[in-house]
Amino acid sequence: MPQDDSLPRDGQSILELAARSMFDLFANASEGMLLVDRDGRVVWINEQYKRFLPALGYPRVEDFVGHPVAEVVQNTQMDRVIRTGKPILIDLLSNKAGTFVVSRIPLRDAAGQVIGALGIVLFDHPETTLQPLIHKFANLQRDLDDARRELASQRRTKYTLASFVGSSAPAVEVKRQARRAAASSSPVLLLGETGTGKELLAHAIHAASARADGPLVSVNIAAVPDTLLEAEFFGVAPGAYTGADRKGRDGKFKLADGGTLFLDEIGDMPLSLQAKLLRALQEGEIEPLGSNKVVPFDARVIAATSRDLGALVRAGRFREDLYYRLNVLPIRVPPLRERRADIPALLEVLGEDMALRNGTPPPELSADATALLAAQAWRGNIRELRNVVEQAVMRSDSPRIEPQHLEQVLRESGVEQVAPAATSGPAPAAPSDRLRPLSEQVAEVERAAIAAALLATSGNKVAAARMLGISRAKLYERMSDLQAVA
Repeated sequence: MPQDDSLPRDGQSILELAARSMFDLFANASEGMLLVDRDGRVVWINEQYKRFLPALGYPRVEDFVGHPVAEVVQNTQMDRVIRTGKPILIDLLSNKAGTFVVSRIPLRDAAGQVIGALGIVLFDHPETTLQPLIHKFANLQRDLDDARRELASQRRTKYTLASFVGSSAPAVEVKRQARRAAASSSPVLLLGETGTGKELLAHAIHAASARADGPLVSVNIAAVPDTLLEAEFFGVAPGAYTGADRKGRDGKFKLADGGTLFLDEIGDMPLSLQAKLLRALQEGEIEPLGSNKVVPFDARVIAATSRDLGALVRAGRFREDLYYRLNVLPIRVPPLRERRADIPALLEVLGEDMALRNGTPPPELSADATALLAAQAWRGNIRELRNVVEQAVMRSDSPRIEPQHLEQVLRESGVEQVAPAATSGPAPAAPSDRLRPLSEQVAEVERAAIAAALLATSGNKVAAARMLGISRAKLYERMSDLQAVA
């Protein structure tokens, strides 16, 4: 058999012939090719690739060629190939034009330096045997996107600062402090009785912050058993203990990465876990249960408590260093009895919410019924107010609520009723209020004086202390002590 002398014999010539032949083969048989330079900019596409441009959002070739590939092709990996110099021979690419089997090959100069990359769309038509794989990938990607959207919807904020209803001086001051806290990345400590709206404020601060697009993850420490808190916070490594998930589980710190972690009832955290929480906050990293690797996280912390943390520190039940770490931006949320002027507006909002949930018209409260509600002490704050109104609405056959409907609910709920004032101004104290312990009455007077001074000085504590005739340190001490009495 005669030899074909046109076939090269040396290795270099064979490589050049093979490269030329393979390029021609791919250029003609592939569904599209594009070339990018070392800066990741598209410098050439073949005729087949041009048919993808309208689907990608570029009706003209000049709108595509000459631009960074990362900007014109969604989910591309061409930049990675240029950066690493390693090819990606088989991959699935999904973008607005569809799902395709692609190859990406780095291009080198004579010195071996990467000078660009070639991208090849291998298949996109249904006749290929890879089409079932493409369909499966597309379905999995769609399910993943749906799951991510569902998770994001569960972690989104429910409230904004507008949700904190009230125009009284205490309510306005709380919202002012919350706006200032939202502009910072420092920890926030929300102090106040149960039912005053601390969780609502945490949502509102997150929604007004630079992390609003990130997740808001909440943990009610009082609702989680002590034995499970560490796993709840820091996560669990795969197979950490008998019965643990083989894939492991992320903790709340990791879930809140890029967003905000809300620690409700922080005063109930056991001492054994406080040291680990302090270290996580200081170092910005956690160690999952059963793991010896640290995991970094980036989450802003908002803590809340209805307890007096200062008293707990003095009693040795809360770490002093953790208290100072959390008490950077303290916000005292006033009880409802300190902002009675907001009760009519709160009743309107609560009525609309009940109507929306029950599919009924909003209840109508008479002026006397509103006055009766505004006169009560509301030890359970807004939560108690909602409960009383909702009970009265459910028991009444009329959409109009009168004092007698409320009096029955108040009596059965064990609430010691206070009669509304006969004239304008603050409601007179009932005999039971006048017979309260002297310490409570003195504390109430001090609290009112401090609130008035802070309001008059727009929150300037130095000026408020000067107005009250006490030192700034004494003002802080009295504000802290009064939290235990509030």
